[in-house]
Order: sequence, then C-alpha cells, then structure tokens
Amino acid sequence: MVGPGAADPVDATFWTAVEHQDLDELVRTLGVGAENEKSALSAVLPVLSSWRSDRVEESTVASWRYRIVWNQGPDYGNETRLSGTWLVAVPSALASDPWVAACVGALNDRGARVAVLELDASAVLRTDLAARLGDVVRGAGAGTVGGVFSLLALDESPHPDHPTVPAGVAATLALVQALRDTAAESPLWLVTRGAVSVGVTDVLASALQAQVWGLGRIVGLEHPQSWGGLLDLPDTLDERALARMAGALTASGHEDQLAVRPSGVFVRRLVPAGTGGSTVGREWRPRGTALITGGTGAVGAHVARWLVRGGAEHVVLTSRRGPEAAGAGELAAELTALGAQVTFAACDVADRAALKRLVADLEGRGTPVRSVFHAAGTLTAAPLSETTVADLADTLAAKAAGAESLAELFDQGRPLDAFVLFSSNSGVWGSGGHGAYAAANAHLDALAQRRRAAGLTATSVAWGLWGGGGMVSGAGEEQLERRGVRAMSPELAVTALHRALAHDETTLTVADIDWARFAPAFSSGRPRPLIEDIPQVRRVLDETAVAVDGTDPSAAGSALAQQLATSSEAERERILVDLVRHHVAAALGHTAGEAIDPGRAFRDLGFDSLTAVSLRNRLNAATGLRLPSTLAFDHPSPRMLAQYLRTELVQDGAAAALPLPDQLDRLEETLVGGALDGLSRATVAKRLKALLSRLDETSARSGSAGTKEMIQSADDDELLAFINQQLGRS
Repeated sequence: MVGPGAADPVDATFWTAVEHQDLDELVRTLGVGAENEKSALSAVLPVLSSWRSDRVEESTVASWRYRIVWNQGPDYGNETRLSGTWLVAVPSALASDPWVAACVGALNDRGARVAVLELDASAVLRTDLAARLGDVVRGAGAGTVGGVFSLLALDESPHPDHPTVPAGVAATLALVQALRDTAAESPLWLVTRGAVSVGVTDVLASALQAQVWGLGRIVGLEHPQSWGGLLDLPDTLDERALARMAGALTASGHEDQLAVRPSGVFVRRLVPAGTGGSTVGREWRPRGTALITGGTGAVGAHVARWLVRGGAEHVVLTSRRGPEAAGAGELAAELTALGAQVTFAACDVADRAALKRLVADLEGRGTPVRSVFHAAGTLTAAPLSETTVADLADTLAAKAAGAESLAELFDQGRPLDAFVLFSSNSGVWGSGGHGAYAAANAHLDALAQRRRAAGLTATSVAWGLWGGGGMVSGAGEEQLERRGVRAMSPELAVTALHRALAHDETTLTVADIDWARFAPAFSSGRPRPLIEDIPQVRRVLDETAVAVDGTDPSAAGSALAQQLATSSEAERERILVDLVRHHVAAALGHTAGEAIDPGRAFRDLGFDSLTAVSLRNRLNAATGLRLPSTLAFDHPSPRMLAQYLRTELVQDGAAAALPLPDQLDRLEETLVGGALDGLSRATVAKRLKALLSRLDETSARSGSAGTKEMIQSADDDELLAFINQQLGRS
C-alpha cells in the first residue's frame, strides 16, 4: 500500500482524490473516459475512501505507540573501585537495617570514604540539610566528593503533615534542593528497592518508591550536570548484586536508569510499539456502568462520548463539583441523546470513604461498575527548586492516592472489564517543571504492573498532548508544540485507547512526537539513552551532531571576538544583547529577536529546562564558548546573559585573545592595508625580524630544529602546533 506520505506526486493526487471522494479529480488522474467506467468508479469510490481513511487512521495511531522495555546491560565485576568521599543519605528509621548496611559496606569495601547522613525523612528541612551537606563537603578536605548515594526513597511512611506523600519522596525532594543550594555538582544517585519491573517474572514491589523514579527523571532534566541516575536494587543483596551496584555507579556516565537483578544489570529503553500486524487480542466493548474520574474535564468528556457510542449503558462522571462543573449540563444532554443514563457525582477521588459510598450506592441501585477510567488529576508546574511538599501532596492526592483508592475498591471481590489509568509522558521521560506530576504518573504505571502481577486487569496509558483543550491548553500547549510534542486528535486518541484495551496492554505510551525537534534539545544536556533505540532519534542525533544550523563554533567565535575587539563598550553591549535576543527568539520558535524584551525574565518569556538548553547550544555555536546548561537560570534575563557573555569574551577592555591563525590574518591585513599607526615600515620590519629571531632562539634552547628547517619539513598542522607551543599557547 502507498502510505500517506508517498513521494510520487501522481500517487499523492490519487489518494487525495480518494480521501475527499473527488470523482472528477480521480477521473482525470486515472484518465477514465468511458461513461460506464465513470459510473463504476463512482460506485466504488465511497468504499475505497472509507478503506483509505481506516488505513491512514491505523497507521497514524500505530506511529504514536511506544513502550518501555528493559535490555540486558553491562555486567560489572568485582574489580570496581570508587574514589573520593561518598555521601550516603539514609532514613534514620532504617539506619540499622541489614539491607541498608550492605549497601554502605559495599561502598566502603570498594574504596569510597563513606559519610553517612542519617535523616528523619518525615521532618527534613531544606536549609538544615544544606548546612549539613556543606559540612560534609568541607570535611572531605583535599579529597573530592565522588558522589551522593540516596536511600531516602526506602522510607514509605506517610509524611506527618501531608499523608498522601511518602516521607522518602519528600526527603528526596529536600535533598535535591539542598544539593542545588550548596552548588554541589557531584553525581546524585537515587536508589530504590523493587520500584521497577524488568520483565514478566520480576514483580514490582513498591509503587510508592516508583514515585522517586518519576521525580528523578525531572532532576536529570533540570540539573543534568549533577545527575548520576536512578538505580533499583533487588530484595536480596548478595556479593554479586553489590558488585553490580558499585559498577553502575562508576560506569561511563552514559546509562542513568538501571536495575540490578540476579540475572544481571538491566537498562531502561523506550521503543516503538506498533501492533506489527498482530491480531487483536480480544474484542473489547464497554458494557453496563462505566466510572470516569475527572469525568467533567475535557479528556473525561471525550472518553464518556466514546464509551456511550461503544455500548456503555450508564456513565458515572465524578469530579469535585459534580453537576455544578462547567459544561456538565450540556455534556449530560449530549450523552443522554446518545441513549445512555448519566450520573454526576461530586466526589473527590482521593476521599476513600466518599468513593466507597458512591460504589456501594451504585451497586444498591443494580448498576455495578464494570469499567473504571481514572482521568482525574492536578498539574502544578514549578521547577524542583520551588516545588514544595504541599505541591507534591496536591498532585499525588488526585492521581496516585485516587488510583490507590480505586484499586483497593476494585480488587478480586469486584472484577472489572477494564481498569484504565490516565498517566502522562512526564512520568516516562520527564518534563521540566513537572516534578510532582512526574512522580504521580510514575506511580500509576507502577500500580498497573502491580495489579497485573496479582491477576487483576489494569492498563496505564502515558499520554502525550491531547488537542482540543485536553490535559494542557493555551500557552502550555504552544510550549509543548515548540518542543516537538504535537497535539493529538481526541478522536484518534480514544481510538488508540481502544487499541490498547483490545491488545490487553499493561503499560503503553501514546504520543505524537516530532523527534527532529524533541530529541536534540532533550539530549543536549547529557546523553539520554532512554530514547536512543528509536530509529528516528538515532537519525536525528547523527544529523545534528554538528553545531546548531551547521555553524562552525570556532569560526563564529573568532568573527564575534574580532567584532567586539574593534567596538566601543556601548557597541559591545548592543551587539551582545541583540545576539542573545536573536537566539532567545529562535529557541522559543519566534521569527525575530526585536520582540524580546531584554529585561524580562526567561521564565516569563516561557522558558523551561529544554528551552534553556536549546539557547545554550545556540550560543555555544555563535560564540565558540563552552557554556553551562544552567546558563539561562544563572543569568535569568537576556540583558544579564549578555553581560555574562561580555565577561567571557572580553577581558581588560579588549576582546579575548584570538587563535593564532586569526591574529596572523589580522596582522597581514594591517600590513597590506598600510595602516601602521604612524610607525615607519623600517620599524615594523625590525620588530618582525626580532620575533622570528626569538622563535629560532627558543628552538635552539629546546634542542629542536631551527625555524627554517621546521618550516621546510612540517605540514600545516605541525607548523601551527609548533608556533602555538613556542608562544606558550594551547
């Protein structure tokens, strides 16, 4: 079959005519003349158009499907050695636990100077922790801090002030913030126990600890320079497992999501999950009563319409406002007209008692729930440095605690046809500013795996961007689009959901990603092996290995330095502010830098961590400098960033020294142009001869060949290296 993106223009014209049922265009394209042939074509065209539409739809939905797999990774031996001081953060309640002691002992045995920091995970204060971290760093003395090894996730007890937040998750957030406050850049490793499943026989033990995996992915995005990774360890720590653990900590820095198991070390990957022509596992159709949490929201309403059209006789739509929610009346009328009974319930899904009463009432009315669709959620966007435990609580309450309430109600005693959790890509690969949301969604994916292991139905779909006012709208939708996360048609999104249920999936990612835009920014702060097995990503990263826009950074940097060297101080400021504004606009997807207010904060301009990295890459290419990934956060407005660039490019009122070839080029231009600044030609010639003489003298003292011999025997690279060496330059 010719695909929708066929390159042949005749084929494209043919299929466009079919899709639009344009008989006249189809007749012209096929060269049909006889009336009987036109009549036959007219009869078959609707069928052909419908077939074509179904095939395009199937192909589109299949291209959105991805799944997480765990591949066998490198197996580390006992020869691993650690260096420097390793800070080990341990919940005080587990300080004497043998499993924790085994981890600490393994680090000690392999050369690390271990500094154990015991913390009351339920009462960690960011400022106090930062002070204690500073003491440890200073106490390391001449030794370096080799890394930070956090076991805080192991404390699953509820936070005393925010019971929906595990104490270990709150403590992990405080640790990340305190490390940032102390400007520590040693790699941070977040360690869990049974928080992931690497295969069917590997049972996931803790959905609560899985929250740290969601949170950690945001740490890796927002603080790539100080990120080690996520490491899940088995319940039994024998010598082989401990050796693998230590080896993972000293790996090349490439892998950052690993699991140690008795059979080896596994690494996490996202791969395409097209159906591959496989037959549908079951003919899933909704029946009876369907319970939809967040049912009055945009996504919930789309799901309700799809369920009713598919055969659901009764839909129960829960939200905090119930029938008072905006648009509830119109939605009820629409669903009723389609033949369904509609019940609105003002029920906070995190309120277990209220949810239990609702389910019992439905059963008392003879309408037991046959399927559950958990679409409720709250998104609080903030960088990790500004995220509070209260933010975690608000987000986890609706998403994670609500899902656990539903799972508790619908266990073996209340079998279901479907138990569907609406997760998000933020929990799969992360999204800057979505730390709490990523933690909540990682919990949903883990919960689905836990239910499957217990023999219960469960499907968690990590969604990308729904169009039509779905999970994100307005400026948030535009920002995601710029980053390569395209809005999906809600109609096709529910088709993808139907496919997931028909194939009886446990976890699935559904997103329309423009990898050409997404992958370079996502991978710029550090390697992102998670997505490297996706064919489009490999091609994109190979093609974008050079600098942004194909610019040679060294040439661009030389040209800029020359321009600044011949400019006044006021001109330098204007040049650099305009340069920054231009690249800020490009990073944001705007056409011109004139619209960028140089005094406005990057955050107010719509920046996130990926946009900031994109700006850093562009300025690297434009200046020839090696700028940090935190550039836009350390210098939070275009004007402040321009001032920083001036200090890097200009020293003591003059442009930073140019590479020697550029200095020689400038000297040649000056001599040819006759601009000798009032000096006589004889004086200039004498200075040049003296310089050449110094080169000869330096060569003689070093015992090497003279300048003349060097020039005669050296190629270009050797000659430039020799001159740089003699002038004391690198």
